[in-house]
Amino acid sequence: MEKPNVLIIGAGGVANVVAHKIAQWADEFGNIHMANRTRSRADAVVADIVAKGHLGRRTIATHALDAMDAGAVAALIRDTGAQIVVNVGSPFINMTVLQGCIDTGAAYIDTAIHEDPAKVCETPPWYGNYEWKRREACAAAGVTAVLGAGFDPGVVNAYARLAEDEYFDRIDSIDIVDINAGSHGRYFATNFDPEINFREFTGTVYSWQGGAWRENEMFEVGREWDLPVVGKQTAYLSGHDEVHSLSSRYKDADVRFWMGFGAHYINVFGVLKNLGLLSEQPVTVEGQQVVPLKLVKAVLPDPATLAPDYTGKTCIGDLVRGTRNGQPGEVFIYNVADHEEAYAEVGSQGISYTAGVPPVAAAILIARGQWDVKRMVNVEDLPARPFLELLGEMGLPTRVIDAEGDRPI
Repeated sequence: MEKPNVLIIGAGGVANVVAHKIAQWADEFGNIHMANRTRSRADAVVADIVAKGHLGRRTIATHALDAMDAGAVAALIRDTGAQIVVNVGSPFINMTVLQGCIDTGAAYIDTAIHEDPAKVCETPPWYGNYEWKRREACAAAGVTAVLGAGFDPGVVNAYARLAEDEYFDRIDSIDIVDINAGSHGRYFATNFDPEINFREFTGTVYSWQGGAWRENEMFEVGREWDLPVVGKQTAYLSGHDEVHSLSSRYKDADVRFWMGFGAHYINVFGVLKNLGLLSEQPVTVEGQQVVPLKLVKAVLPDPATLAPDYTGKTCIGDLVRGTRNGQPGEVFIYNVADHEEAYAEVGSQGISYTAGVPPVAAAILIARGQWDVKRMVNVEDLPARPFLELLGEMGLPTRVIDAEGDRPI
């Protein structure tokens, strides 16, 4: 059977991992293409892949693309013959790239919910504000659209589905815990685009509890977690993409997302916020219009530059509680990734690595037909075990702590 051509959109830290992994698994695909607003950034990624010897005799063609233009996206899909599009650009482009796929029949994969640059922290469920409105269009066009196929959202959604399929008759709670116990050595930096990172933490914290949306402030609710490898870590109840889809499938369960933060990060974040430097509303400075958040982004380290000095590990997993045959129980399904190992393999830090490998696994499963469902889905709507087993082959193994101990799935 002819292998599908694939188009990667984006050339940042996560896109770098995606391109490296697609190159390593190139036998699963036909022609490989990479597009970015600034073509030279895509060229730099390809040059690094070639230098690491990941491409062999294959090639990756690069293109300039304004991905905010759905027509331009559709035109490039047609020109390249792409049958699978992996969107790892800014979440501001999701809807235009998705529309380009609907217009051409190409499969669509992304790693985060669409965001409107003019809005922060909209009314939940966030997917309902954008992507889910195109469900009928995807089904009518026979387009497979896999939403949120990064790590969180993505792999953690598959962990919940694995718990549903193999551990419980009824799920009572899903607590997603994301801990980065690594160190980049800078005074202050974010692990991915600062603008997106700060937008995530300046709005209302939404969780799904007691069959309804609950609202909190960021850093209002925290607790200590004792986790494999990284040990005891403090994590705070945070708003996050996967809560907004998992709450739809698991309506009777409490769904919460917890992210680890150190005291230093919280202090600097608080100062920036209280000074108004995280605002997206322009201010006038000596006659010039300046957006404070964009200024902060400009002076912080580029996340892509953190990788060479990053040490330590991440631990991300789901603590799922439920009942089976009337008996209560719990499982912790998780992955541990190493920053230095990620850098040695693909030149990225572990956060980008954990986010970039899963969409490639999703693309492979679509190419093989296992996930080519011809409709819009979130990851928890799809069989979890094939995805998680493939991720293990690709460098992100899954482990589970249950009544039998701590072991691979």
